Amino acid sequence: MAVSSGYWPLYRYNPELKAQGKNPFILDCKKPDGTLQEFLSGEVRYASLEKTFPEESKKLRARIEEELTERYEAMKLKAAVE
Repeated sequence: MAVSSGYWPLYRYNPELKAQGKNPFILDCKKPDGTLQEFLSGEVRYASLEKTFPEESKKLRARIEEELTERYEAMKLKAAVE
């Protein structure tokens, strides 16, 4: 669930491909499927924060989602470079 939600991206880096003129960075995960908030709710550290500081948790969860989306887009661009 961490991979499909975008929380944990899967990628490979093979420096030998660079010597062959190919992109050494390979993105193995698909675009996040929109289940990030569900994944975060299942994690104790985030669920505890939600119970203790609900307003702060809401802000941080939104920020996490934005940053993970930006990270995925950056990795996608890096993987597309030939």
